[in-house]
Amino acid sequence: MKNLNIKHLFGLLAVASIALFSACSEDDSSGGGQPVIESVSLAQNDSLVEQGYADNMYIIRGRGFTGTEKIYFNETDTYFNSTLVTDEVIFVTIDRNTPYENAPDELKVVTPEGTAVYHFVVAPPAPFVRSFQPVNAADGEQITIYGSFFLDPTVTVGGNQAQIVSSTLTEIVAILPAGSQLQTVTVSTISGESEWGTAVGTAIYDDAFYAPWDIEPWNNHTYVTDAEKAYQGVKFIKKTINGWDNIQGNWAWNDQLSQYTGIHFWVRSDDEGAKLVPIINGNGWGDASKAVIINKEWTEYRYTWEQLGNPAALQNITFQEFTGSAHNYYFDNFGYTVD
Repeated sequence: MKNLNIKHLFGLLAVASIALFSACSEDDSSGGGQPVIESVSLAQNDSLVEQGYADNMYIIRGRGFTGTEKIYFNETDTYFNSTLVTDEVIFVTIDRNTPYENAPDELKVVTPEGTAVYHFVVAPPAPFVRSFQPVNAADGEQITIYGSFFLDPTVTVGGNQAQIVSSTLTEIVAILPAGSQLQTVTVSTISGESEWGTAVGTAIYDDAFYAPWDIEPWNNHTYVTDAEKAYQGVKFIKKTINGWDNIQGNWAWNDQLSQYTGIHFWVRSDDEGAKLVPIINGNGWGDASKAVIINKEWTEYRYTWEQLGNPAALQNITFQEFTGSAHNYYFDNFGYTVD
C-alpha cells in the first residue's frame, strides 16, 4: 500500500471540492438526524475497502454528516477539513499515530445528532526509512537501517533481496547482496515500502569522512551526535560561521568520477534566510550568483558535473557565509549522485 501521490492528491481534492460544492448547492437544506456510515473507499481510486492505512486519504459515505464534530479511528481523534464534509460524504486522512494492535477496529463520526459507528480495520502504517549506515559498505557487509514501522520487513537493494540479521520496529541490520553498489535501499512490509535516496557506495561524509576527505580541525567545527536531529545516520557537523567567513574542506583529489553524475550535500541553519556560497574546487568565492538560501529544515543541494564545469577531479568542498552576520550552520550527508 503506497501513500497517495501528491500530484494525484491535488487533482483529487480539486475534483472533490467541486463535487462537495455542487452537493451543497443542490441541497442546502440537507442534514439532520442520526449519522449513518454506509461505506468507506480509498480516495486514490474510490475503491471500497474494509481496512485502511495511515497517511492515506479515505472517503466515508453515508448520511447525517452535517456539522461533524469529531472523527475517530480506533479511538484516535483524527483531524479533518470541514470544507471536505457534506451531509453524505467525508474526505479524511488516517493519522500516522493511529493504533493498530489491541484496537477496537472502529470508525466513529460524531455530529450534534449522535455518533455513527462502523467496523473498520486500521493496518500498520507503511514503513519509513530515515537513513542507513555505513553508506560505503561493501557487498556482503552489514548495514543498519534506521526508521519506523519495520513490521516483518523485507529489504532489497537495487531489487536484490538482502539477508536480514535482526530487526525491530525502528532498526534493521541487513547484509548487502551482490550488486548493491550505487543502488538504493528499500524496506517493504505488508503496508507499503520506503526507499532511502542515498545510494550505496556514494558517501563522502557519513557520520565520518571517507578518505581522502575531511574538514581540518582549525575550522573550529564540532560533530553533534543526535539521531533525532541528524539527516543521515546519527552525527552531523555544526559550525557558527561569522559573516563572510567560511568552513573549509581539505584539498584532496578524486578523478574517478565517471560512475557518478555529480555531488550533493544537506544543510540547515537555526535561522530562516541564512545564506551560503558552496565553493567547489575553489570556484565561487564571493560570487553572489552562487549563493543558496539556508533555512531551518534540512535541504538537499545537488550539482551535476556539467554545472560544475565538468571537472577532471573533485578536489575540495568549502562553504562561505554570505549574509554578513553570524549563523549556526549544520551539514550532513555529503556524497556523490548517481541519477
